[in-house]
Amino acid sequence: YFSPFSLRVFKKSSTNNKLTLYLGNRDFVDHLDHVDPVEGVLLVDPQYLKERKVFVTLTCAFRYGREDLDVLVVSFRKVLYFRALQAYPPLPEETKPVSHLQEKLLKKLGPNAYPFSFTIPQNLPCSVTLQPGPEDTGKACGVDYELQAFCAKTVEEKVHSRNSVHLLIRKVQYAPEKDGPQPMVETSRSFLMSERALHLEASLDKGLYYHGEAISVNVHVSNYSTKTVKKLKISVRQYADICLFTTAQYKCSVAQVEAEDQVSPSSTLCKIYTLTPTLNANREKRGLALDGRLKHEDTNLASSTIMKEGSDKDTMGILVSYRVRVKAVVSRGGYVTYFPIFVGGRNSLDFCQNNYKDSFAAPEGFKFKVFELLRYDTYCTHTL
Repeated sequence: YFSPFSLRVFKKSSTNNKLTLYLGNRDFVDHLDHVDPVEGVLLVDPQYLKERKVFVTLTCAFRYGREDLDVLVVSFRKVLYFRALQAYPPLPEETKPVSHLQEKLLKKLGPNAYPFSFTIPQNLPCSVTLQPGPEDTGKACGVDYELQAFCAKTVEEKVHSRNSVHLLIRKVQYAPEKDGPQPMVETSRSFLMSERALHLEASLDKGLYYHGEAISVNVHVSNYSTKTVKKLKISVRQYADICLFTTAQYKCSVAQVEAEDQVSPSSTLCKIYTLTPTLNANREKRGLALDGRLKHEDTNLASSTIMKEGSDKDTMGILVSYRVRVKAVVSRGGYVTYFPIFVGGRNSLDFCQNNYKDSFAAPEGFKFKVFELLRYDTYCTHTL
């Protein structure tokens, strides 16, 4: 149960429990003009550290090959961004104002707690995972962000698992608040030995859809030709453009309807077909783009990528878009029409993420709900 004045906090400790990381959020929103800052608190044991320091790093990497194919010399992983800072002992030049969440955590955890903060650059790609096949093992391909805290004398020193904390986070985009113009497309095709053409028109009620929302496609066929339309095929296709190393494009159907609706010569058809793209119906498709996945948490189909005007496409990692495809099947083939749509997540973040993050001074009865992430990222909860 969350009271109106409680915040969700993620907690993860090292194997030896000498280092604990607290983070108020694991999803950081790209608002196009800025990205939510990564703000957290580290709880350290000074007696265990002795002469060592505590560092925190943020890494954005693109994995473009299976992990089991990595060898000593070649790794199918490219680091796109790396930033390291010293959390303990704190450096004056890296000191930043603390947020309300950090302030409350520092007060609760005591003198051995130290804040840290990262700013994610706007030109970095969003978290996207390419769905592995049923027999694939290891880390999936895609773009991921990892937060790491560890004890060492220098930041270049080898990191040991017993005194380090690893936590995956995500950079996400949410659907714009305002919808664009209503998508509509029409096309005609003439046939040999037929004076008049076959006319196909398709439209949607809107151009912006949220995950799990049904898509209604209004199809209007005017058959002035001598051909008979045998059936209609309507599908929603996902397109994933890999921009980092090649211009390859991967496409995959995520929802489809095949209607046995015939349209005879000199007749018309007007009908609405409904499709609902979901991940549950596409879990066996290798290479399908998904929103960044966290361990033991389900995700959804990747949201359409929003590009800021003037941004470099080559640095965006994986660009995701969706199109509705309508195909009228006649004898000896058929013809197709496409039009794009936007599929995204709702910006209805719960109060612990937006409404109560930095916009008000928390009252005295303010409490945290802590989600403790153990070494295997299993969850348990307690109140801090």
